[in-house]
This record gives sequence, structure tokens and C-alpha cells, in this order.
Amino acid sequence: MDDNKLLQKLSQNLLEILNDDEYCDITIEVGDDPYVKVFRAHMNILNYRSSYLRRVLSTIERRNDEPLIHIKLPNIILPEIFQIILRYIYGGRLSLEEYDALDIIKILVAASELSLQELVDYIQSFLTKNKADWMEQNFNLIYQTSFEKGSFLELQKYCTNLISNNPNKIFKSLDFSTTPEKLLILIIQNDNLQMTEIQVWENVLKWGFAQNPGFPSDPSNFSKDDFTSLKNTLHQCIPFVRFYNLTSKEFFYNVVPYKKILPKELYMDLLKTFLDPDSKPIDKPKPRKGTNNSSETSSSKYQVLIKF
Repeated sequence: MDDNKLLQKLSQNLLEILNDDEYCDITIEVGDDPYVKVFRAHMNILNYRSSYLRRVLSTIERRNDEPLIHIKLPNIILPEIFQIILRYIYGGRLSLEEYDALDIIKILVAASELSLQELVDYIQSFLTKNKADWMEQNFNLIYQTSFEKGSFLELQKYCTNLISNNPNKIFKSLDFSTTPEKLLILIIQNDNLQMTEIQVWENVLKWGFAQNPGFPSDPSNFSKDDFTSLKNTLHQCIPFVRFYNLTSKEFFYNVVPYKKILPKELYMDLLKTFLDPDSKPIDKPKPRKGTNNSSETSSSKYQVLIKF
């Protein structure tokens, strides 16, 4: 019998112990009203498999007249997820292929809560290797999850790389409209962003429209209140758009229609820069890495079209 078969037999026996109530000495309450489930388990196994549970158990004084110790887990862990985790604690195996990606994220969070670092590492590796497409489509969830927990270093690295190298995938994700403002700012202020500046501006506008459903698609049909709302929405983002790296044509067709949402001083300086070939902004930002931005400040083709 090879080592693998021996381990499989050991795993099977330990799972049989989990399913046998005769020697259980602890009950674990999981969930919140009205969905609560109580699991039976063995302190010795929990103590050696989870440092979190070891800390919890070390604070409990067991009385002789109590046949079972009772503990309650944080409400963040769902009963159906803890059942999966508990089988892993006993059997040492977990086939992630059996679960959808969202459940795997829930298992990851629960494993972190229970200080099962080897399982946390295993799940992160599985996600990056097998669920990359799903994570791109649900980037906000992955980003928020990974940075809420300091132990999700592999997911954090995945998010950072995607922001720098493939931002288009984030902007095209299913949940882009719900992207937190702080995350959007983090993306657009990145010097290594692999996008032209006009693409950055278009996506900032797209996000702004998503936060204000019901806006006309054409800014010429905006009301004064519409412009005010959009200006307030994008107030924190606009300083990180590198307008000076646009071409004159891009500035005229894509920025001028939204001039009312820009700070007045910025808009006037942009006009001066694009209308006067001899005018140069003092602190013109550098083009982003990998882009070919080049402002047509010397072009006169579109200058006569710009209206104040």
C-alpha cells in the first residue's frame, strides 16, 4: 500500500469519527437567527487543526456536570460553509471543483477566520489558476475581499497586476458600475496603466453615469442639476485624469461637452493649452506607460470649433 492510499484511509477514518456522535465533547453553534445549525465535534482534533479554535477553547472552563462544551462562531461563517470546513479539518481534503466560485470565496473567508492558513493558501492558488475569468468579471468582490484580509496576499497580487496590466478587463467587468470610488481612483492614478488617456476619461464618465441612472446619454440634453450631480460624483476622480495628454480632437469632442463638471481654472488652462501652441502647462503629467498619448497643441484644425 503506497503512502497516498494510507493517507486516504486515515482521512476516511477521521471523517467516520466526525459522523459518530458517541465520543463528541463539543457543540459548535454556527449562523444567525433564523438560520442556525449546531455541529458536534471533538476538542482534541479542533485544538490541533485550528489555532483560532484553540484560542477559543483555551478560554472555556469545563465543569464536571457538563457533558458537552458549547461555543458559537462569528456570524460571518454560514452553516453550510462551516460544514465544508469541518470536513476539511477532519479529513484534510477539499475538492474545490465541486463548488461554484462564489462559494469558494465564502470558504476562503471562513478558512481565514478559523486561522487555517494552509487552506487559505490552497484556495488562493486554485482561484488564480482556475477561476481567472470569473474573478475578472467580479473584480470588485475579489478586490474588496482580498484587501479586507491581510492573509490573502496572492489575491492582492492578482488584483494589483490586473489593475496595472489589464485595466480594460476591470472596466468591462460585470460589476464595474458598483466599483467603489477609492478603487476607481487607485486605478486611474496608476502610472503604469496600460490605457490611452481618452480611454481613461471615457471610463470615468461611464462610472459617473452609472452612479446617476436616468441621465440623458447626450450631454447637450443635460439640465443644470444633471451637470451638478455629475460634477459632485466625479469630484475626487477628475484630478487624476491627465487631460493634458489628450489630443486637441479628443479634448474638443470628449471633454468640452462636459466642461461644466470641470473646475473652472482647470478648464480655462486646458483651453489655453490646446488653443495656444506656445502655451505649455507648468506641471503636465507624463503619459502612462505603454501608451502613445501626444497632445496636438499645435493643431489648428479644431481650434475654430471650440466655443466658450
